[in-house]
Amino acid sequence: MHDVLAGYDGSASAQEAIRFAKNLAEKEGARLHILMVARPPDWGKLAYEVPELLETEKRHCQDLITELKGKLGLPGVTVQYEVIVGHPAKELVLYAERHNIDHVVVGHRGRTTFDRWLLGSIARQVIAYAPCSVTIVRDRPDAAEAHR
Repeated sequence: MHDVLAGYDGSASAQEAIRFAKNLAEKEGARLHILMVARPPDWGKLAYEVPELLETEKRHCQDLITELKGKLGLPGVTVQYEVIVGHPAKELVLYAERHNIDHVVVGHRGRTTFDRWLLGSIARQVIAYAPCSVTIVRDRPDAAEAHR
């Protein structure tokens, strides 16, 4: 195993996925790729609002990545962080294809219930289309308390 990809959205299950991916990369001596996807605004936004809303989302993602970098101590593991714009499942799969990822790790639940109902489970979509093995990590019952 040479490359492990972890999807990140700041949620408790994504933090557990990062922990799992970090341990996997350390154990295998693999590179760790951490991908955060800034989602374009939902329908119904006026055209002049879209660029501003997208910039706000990208800044939010960069802030979460910066915070994550401060928490991860990864001596001996090469880590690549990237923030891109799009739909999370699609972008995770495309990234895995482009970078010859050996293993994708994602959290079981994302940021909001509405997103899961509207778009379906990102984890399910990644499992269905990823070109490699996928691990879905559930957050521990005490994880929400531990991350506050």
